Amino acid sequence: MLAWFSVLMLAAAPVAASASPIAQAPAEIVRPQEVRPLPGGLDTVPVFNSNSPELVLEPGILLSTFPPGGMAHPEAHLDYALSGRFDIFAHHVARAPQPDDLTSLYLGIVVHNPGREPVTVTTLQGASYLSQPDAPFFAIDDFIEHSPWTPAFAGPGSRVSGDFLAGRSQSDRFPTQVIIPPGQSALLMNEPIPVRTLEPPLNGRSTLIRLQSSGPVHVASLARYAPITWYGVERAPTLAEWEALLRESAVAGPRDRTPTPPGSTDAFIYGRVAGVAIGSQWRATLTDDDSPHLAIPDPGAAFSYGISTLYQGRLGTGQNQSANLAVRYPDTAYAAHGNYGVQYSLTLPLHNPTPVPQRVTVALETPIKEDILSTPGLRFLNSPTAPVFFRGPVRVSHRDETGRRRVRFIHLVQRRGQMGRPLVDVLIPPNQVQQVQVDLLYPADSTPPQVLTVQTLPNP
Repeated sequence: MLAWFSVLMLAAAPVAASASPIAQAPAEIVRPQEVRPLPGGLDTVPVFNSNSPELVLEPGILLSTFPPGGMAHPEAHLDYALSGRFDIFAHHVARAPQPDDLTSLYLGIVVHNPGREPVTVTTLQGASYLSQPDAPFFAIDDFIEHSPWTPAFAGPGSRVSGDFLAGRSQSDRFPTQVIIPPGQSALLMNEPIPVRTLEPPLNGRSTLIRLQSSGPVHVASLARYAPITWYGVERAPTLAEWEALLRESAVAGPRDRTPTPPGSTDAFIYGRVAGVAIGSQWRATLTDDDSPHLAIPDPGAAFSYGISTLYQGRLGTGQNQSANLAVRYPDTAYAAHGNYGVQYSLTLPLHNPTPVPQRVTVALETPIKEDILSTPGLRFLNSPTAPVFFRGPVRVSHRDETGRRRVRFIHLVQRRGQMGRPLVDVLIPPNQVQQVQVDLLYPADSTPPQVLTVQTLPNP
């Protein structure tokens, strides 16, 4: 599940003038500790998850939950109605199909009311960013603390997640409310992915929208190249043009690699998601059994909870957190591996049961992926140099030693096998409880799993 931006980075890499010395491989560090399954679970909010094909070169249907009746390609329509609270996640990439064809690829999201009464669709929160120029993959520090008003980001998935954590919404891009008459459709999004001025001509767009519908609706995400006016200028497709594509087109291409069925002993391919996932948020209070609190580790020790663990990457917990899919195309992922766009909201009521004060840290980390731990603990690298596996913001809140509530926004960049710096460092008095809240939206272009680690510092 390498991020698409690696294609751009490789294309732009210079050719070395001469061979360089062979770099020494990073050494492994094993940290003996317990890894625990994450309490709680995903809610039941459906997520329209449009991520396949990721690279779109052939126009067509990206994902349709419309009924198949009357459609030229009924197999492209999954016949699933969304009602009440639901989310839309879309992440796609455009590249010039030919060196001399730099026409913008447009992404359209159409919402249809199949009923006999008007339906009101309300945008609760929404954000959509291009890689260029909105959110380039800057080389930035691994750990940046920032204010919610001056966000740090690197890549569109990172920036979308930051907006949601800070409570921002692009009201100029998404209508606050759309009233759809019976049997009619409306455009929720109609945005380009331009490549004309880029070298190489490659760009991507990440989108996340939280919605509330007063009645059942069908949703489709579609891709087509911009129509050209008679005087040679691109224009946005109209609703009628999107509806014609929906009726007449097959699924867009080229198709991604076909996923491996779960349980297969072959080399495993996760595939990319095109379907409706069940679960928008994972809320949990992390406590010990039969206790309202979480006892901190012994001084110098640590334990971790899996974040976005998945099949063949459960880190010894036996827990697969990937959202199940209610409907999907047969050549796409069997589950929403990675939980892109899912918000983790975790409360840690840290209890110091000892008679002396203890200093405790909480960190997000990216250990080496394993399903069953090969050692009694997590494996890291002393000098991680692999591609980035996590790039996105985390929000942490707690009360400091004076009782004042502190909220920190921290943007993290982590590579495979990278230990994490503390997100928070709290001093807990004897026999007292200090509550820490950690929130993150799992960013597109990240590679799971990660862990949330609680560590008690050695006593001086």
